[in-house]
Amino acid sequence: MKDQTKGKIVQIVRMKSELSEEEILKISMEREPQYKALLGLLQKYYVKFKSTGEYGGIYIWDSVQSMNKFRESELAASIPKKYKAIGSPAIEIVDILFQLKK
Repeated sequence: MKDQTKGKIVQIVRMKSELSEEEILKISMEREPQYKALLGLLQKYYVKFKSTGEYGGIYIWDSVQSMNKFRESELAASIPKKYKAIGSPAIEIVDILFQLKK
């Protein structure tokens, strides 16, 4: 059986913001076309961590190289300023061991 997850990686970005949820959603939707155009981005989930009040993104990348290219981009660099982050965003990188559904 072929491993559908080989090489895929998850990037989780979390941050507190000075903005309201409504403003966060508006900015996210305005930036949606830029994210849809990213090569190697398989999926992005816009999320809210209720327990901490943080907002963030969960990115599913086809490879570490695609993720690193994004991390070096102006789009990635603009995240804290655009969302009026309080402090620096926290970033976690996790490997996918396997996926339940295909």
